[in-house]
Amino acid sequence: MHVLNEIAQTAAEVTVFLGAVPLVIGVIQFLLIGLQRFRHLYEDRDDLYLPRTAILIPAWNEAPVLTGSVEALLALNYPGDRLRVVIIDDASTDETPEVMNALIRRHPGQVRHLRREQGGQGKAHTLNHGLAHVLDDDWAEAVLVMDADVVFEHDALWRMTRHLADPEVGAVTAYIKEGSGKQGNYLTRYIAYEYITAQAAARRAQNVLGVVACLAGGAQLHTRANLEAIGGRFDTSTLAEDTVTTFETQLAGRRVVFDGYATVLAEEPAGLAGLWKQRLRWARGNVQVTRRYRGVWFRGRASGGTHRLGSFLFGLIWFSLLATPLLLVACSASLLFLYFTDPGHVWPRFHALWVINLICYLLITLLSAVIDPGTFRRSWFEALIYPGVIAICILVITALPGVFVPLLDRIGLLPQDGSVHPVMIGVYAWLALSMPIAWCAKLLTGTRLRWLAPPLLHLAGYGSLLAACLVASFVQELRHAQMTWDKTEKTGKVAAPR
Repeated sequence: MHVLNEIAQTAAEVTVFLGAVPLVIGVIQFLLIGLQRFRHLYEDRDDLYLPRTAILIPAWNEAPVLTGSVEALLALNYPGDRLRVVIIDDASTDETPEVMNALIRRHPGQVRHLRREQGGQGKAHTLNHGLAHVLDDDWAEAVLVMDADVVFEHDALWRMTRHLADPEVGAVTAYIKEGSGKQGNYLTRYIAYEYITAQAAARRAQNVLGVVACLAGGAQLHTRANLEAIGGRFDTSTLAEDTVTTFETQLAGRRVVFDGYATVLAEEPAGLAGLWKQRLRWARGNVQVTRRYRGVWFRGRASGGTHRLGSFLFGLIWFSLLATPLLLVACSASLLFLYFTDPGHVWPRFHALWVINLICYLLITLLSAVIDPGTFRRSWFEALIYPGVIAICILVITALPGVFVPLLDRIGLLPQDGSVHPVMIGVYAWLALSMPIAWCAKLLTGTRLRWLAPPLLHLAGYGSLLAACLVASFVQELRHAQMTWDKTEKTGKVAAPR
């Protein structure tokens, strides 16, 4: 029995540090960015590569944003005779047809309107309707897929197409930035900061690894040859058709590139309910992709292909994100086990865990400010409290225990004589507790207590909300819940660049 207790004790002491894994992996990705120059992705070329490009825009009740998006596309620094904009109208019930008629009159030959009389099947079905039309003739040499609310910076498209001059490149994705600006709120600023880490940093790191996880659904550019090689259609069996297309492109032997200098603006959800629907769809899609490509993970190039989807580091990055809720629960459970069985050993492990988290948090925050200074200036406060106010307090206290522990002891927030104390139970369990608390913030939206949602989210942390959403996606997949493409409501807050 003594031996078993020692084994359990040792396992708990090791498991505590699983709570630092997501942040450590995040730091690794930021450090990889410095190696991107050796990929030679942005070498100057003597001539621009400007293929004839068809732009596919799925639209369902997008009248508020269509005019701005289409006009911005046709004003790009790109030859007008090499652009065609195809709007695939998914049986809209608003003024989309009228808006499209006006655009067609202003831009004859450049703008086309395809209407589906029976819609509601999802984005992939809508895109396939337009893609079949585009591939039916040989005009298009490249196809850009985007969302109706996305607004491209003037030079974004040619920055993307330049990579297609390399015949090994099959697809390119841009850096999508939250674009509501001064019209946004605390939630859009959280998203703006999140996109620095999840796109500007993470996808640059993936460029270094030679494998990209996902072509952004709002800005993905394909060669015609690539689309034809992967079947000439987008996957309709998952909620992550963009990720499936990304994987299939690389499995077919073509490279995918992220261009961080090609920037586009998108309107993101300004309310917790809308954000939850969007992220639940994304999370379920990633779970489905993980299962679909189970024969690829950690296999290296065992299949004999040229892709790097099976590399160890890429698999570690993918699964560390997917397993974040489990890692946080395992860490909290181990701390509580040590607290109740060996209180003398729990503090050193807890202290080491949060010091590691503090170092990672500071590095990620500072490097984010360097990667995208403009976005960081707008969302600096949300960046600082991204882990949640409670987590920040724990970080500060554990970093300076000599200052804060005596103060907490004097006001009675620490246990006396080794007794069990509810505050300490909450602190040791916080990484796990933060997820249901963040979920409660989402539940309060739409109720009379909705004013409590923002402060509750600030306390628990935006990252905890994303982790809770991931848990919900696991539950829905286990229940085989119906797959629905919940459209994010757009209001036209994103202005075209001047």
